[in-house]
Amino acid sequence: MANVQTGKSGIPLQLIATAEYDEWFVQQSEFTCNWLMHSGFKTPGFALLPNSTGNPGSVIVVADDADSCWALADAALALPAAHYHYAGPEARQQSAGLGWILGQYQFNRYLDSGQPQALLDLSSAEAVHQAHLLADGVCLTRDLVNTPAGDMMPQHLASLMTTMATEFDADFSQLVGDELLAHNYPTIHMVGRASEHAPRLLDLSWGDPSHPKLTVVGKGVCFDSGGLDLKSAAGMRLMKKDMGGAAHALGLATLIMSRNLPVRLRVLIPAVENAVSSNAFRPGDIVKTRKGLTVEIDNTDAEGRLVLCDALAEAEMDNPDLIIDFATLTGAARIALGLEVPAFYSTDAAFAQALTAAGVDHEDPLWQMPLHQGYGDYMVGTISDLVNSAPVPYGGSITAALFLQHFVEHSPWVHIDVGAWNNRQRPGRPMGGEAMGLRAVFAALNQRYS
Repeated sequence: MANVQTGKSGIPLQLIATAEYDEWFVQQSEFTCNWLMHSGFKTPGFALLPNSTGNPGSVIVVADDADSCWALADAALALPAAHYHYAGPEARQQSAGLGWILGQYQFNRYLDSGQPQALLDLSSAEAVHQAHLLADGVCLTRDLVNTPAGDMMPQHLASLMTTMATEFDADFSQLVGDELLAHNYPTIHMVGRASEHAPRLLDLSWGDPSHPKLTVVGKGVCFDSGGLDLKSAAGMRLMKKDMGGAAHALGLATLIMSRNLPVRLRVLIPAVENAVSSNAFRPGDIVKTRKGLTVEIDNTDAEGRLVLCDALAEAEMDNPDLIIDFATLTGAARIALGLEVPAFYSTDAAFAQALTAAGVDHEDPLWQMPLHQGYGDYMVGTISDLVNSAPVPYGGSITAALFLQHFVEHSPWVHIDVGAWNNRQRPGRPMGGEAMGLRAVFAALNQRYS
C-alpha cells in the first residue's frame, strides 16, 4: 500500500485530543472559528477546513485519544481522495500512519470498490517504514481469512508459503496426502482425507540456527463442514475463516522476517479441509497420534485440536525456546470473551504478563485464561488415553487447551484461541477477517528477543 509515504506535501492534517480542542480553538482565526461553529462540527470528529478562497486549507481530526492507532482511521476512509500531510507531534506519527493504512483496508480481490484513496505524508521515514511493516502483517492475515475456501485450500496455503520462502530466503517443505502417514502425522491425515484437496503439513524455517528457536503453529482448517457431525447451514456459513489460525501464524511470520527478529523461526501449518465423504473419520473412531497417545473421536466437529496435536508434537521435537499456536478453536472462547478479545493460555508466566501488557499498549487486547488442570478429567477416555471433546458443555475453551497441553509437555507454550472475524464495523476494523492479538504478540516477542 502506498497510501502513506515520506514527505511534507499536501493539505495539512492536524490530530488533536478532545481535551486539547478548546485551547486549539481559541488560537484559530475568526474565519475558522465561525466556519466550525456554523457547520455544526462536534468533537470527536473531523473536518476539512476551507481557506479564504474556499479551497481546502487544512484538516482537523479530533479524537478522544489522539495517541490511539485508530485516531485517523475514520478520516482516512471518509476524507476526499486528496494528498494530505500529517502536521502533528512526531511521537504520534507511526500510530497515525498505521491507522491511516488500516482505515483504508479493502478486500477487493473479487469486487473493486473503485473508491480512490487519500494519501498521507509523514515527515519520518522510519515511522512510514514501521507503519507499513505492521500493516502488512495485519492485512495479509485479513486477506487470507476473507478469501473464500474455494481459493484458499491447503495447496493455496502451500503456494503462499513457497512465495514467502523465496521473498525472505527461508526454507519450505511439505508433506502431502499419504506422505503424512508415512512420516507419522496420522491425525492431520485423518481429518483431511475425505477432501479432494489433499491434507498437508506445511513447514517453513528461517533465520540463524544459532538464535533462539521460536516455533509458530497455525490451525489451517481451510473449510470446516463439521464432518459427519455436520454443522447447520448457519454454522457453516463463515467456516472459510477456520484457517484463521494459519492466517495469524503467517501474518506473524511476515512481521518477524521483515523486521529481522533474531530468532530461528519455524512455522508449522497443518492444512486440511474437514469434508464429508465415504472415507471421512467417524464418531467413535480411535486414532493413535504422533506422540503415541490414543484419542477417541467424540465429535468430528472438534477437528482443530486433532490437526494441531500432531503439529505441536512435531514442534516440541526441536526443543524450542517458545511455541505459540493460533487457532479458531472454540465457540466457548467467543461466548466467554466475545469476538473482539481472544483468549490465551500460557505455561510461561513472564511471557503471559508481557503479552497482556503489549495488548494494552498496542490496543490489541488478549485475555489470559486458566489452564485449570481439574477440568482435564473431562478429556480422559475410557477406551483411549483421551477424547477429543468433553462430555459437558462447560469450560469448552479450557478443556480444548488442556487437550493440546498433552502434546507440549516441556517447551514454554502459548495457545491463542482467536475468533479472526469482526462482526461489526469499527474505526480501522471493517467487518470480515481480522488479525486479533497479532500486533501484541509481535511486540511481546520483540521485547523478549531484541
